[in-house]
Amino acid sequence: MALVTRRRALTTLGAAVTAAVAAPGLAHAADAAPGTRPLAQAHAHNDYEHARPLLDALDHRFTSVEADIFLVGGQLLVAHDPADLDPSRTLESLYLEPLAARVRAHHGSVYRRWHGQFQLLIDIKTEGASTYRELDRHLRPYRHLFTTYAHGKVRRSAITAVISGDRAARPVMEAQPVRRAFYDGRLADLGSATPASFAPLISDNWSLNFTWSGVGPIPPAERAKLRGIVSAAHERGQRVRFWATPDLPGPARDAVWTELLDAGVDHLNTDDLAGLQTFLDARRR
Repeated sequence: MALVTRRRALTTLGAAVTAAVAAPGLAHAADAAPGTRPLAQAHAHNDYEHARPLLDALDHRFTSVEADIFLVGGQLLVAHDPADLDPSRTLESLYLEPLAARVRAHHGSVYRRWHGQFQLLIDIKTEGASTYRELDRHLRPYRHLFTTYAHGKVRRSAITAVISGDRAARPVMEAQPVRRAFYDGRLADLGSATPASFAPLISDNWSLNFTWSGVGPIPPAERAKLRGIVSAAHERGQRVRFWATPDLPGPARDAVWTELLDAGVDHLNTDDLAGLQTFLDARRR
């Protein structure tokens, strides 16, 4: 496959501001502002499209980031589309190596004096089974970083890798007695035999399941549906995330984010790092 380098434009004003002022190297925003905490609900959708993948999200105290991967010649390249593939932008260079360095620097944690788990959501864009097998091989040298499943038991570590994207990865993962990654379930998995030890995250498309987009009050039936989904997932030890929620700054986005938080949704999906940080910090006051 021919590899073509094409830098994507920044998707948010927040990312542009961060790019202008941030210094190179590992981010320590949570350390630089005493009393602030990592944002448990903050998920960086398409994180790799920011000026400094991973590091911008860490500067904004996010606890979950998303990387899309393509298997190309034995390498796992990070991009949204094939036209964006760049052999220098690998999963190792953008995520695995900097996370390993950060966890070493913080004595076993992504954020200093923080004992939560950081989520690395890996969205497979090429054929799922072969790409996952290669991903599993790439994760082995970093096994100490990742929460693992081994013979029916889950051992927590600083980072939890969750696999999304092409669904052909699922049977390969289900057959493994030992895994360094977990599966991103769908709403169809709620109420099924799929345990949280395999699919700790339930994600789905907001716009395919709800008609409300933040304008006016949420219909009572949709509020009840949302809260039922969250309750069912939490009873099984699973977390909930929706993608395709409104993400343009304004009252509609704030209304949806508020409704999601009030319902107990675990991850708010955004491309606007600064916008979500501001929103969540305001909620804490």
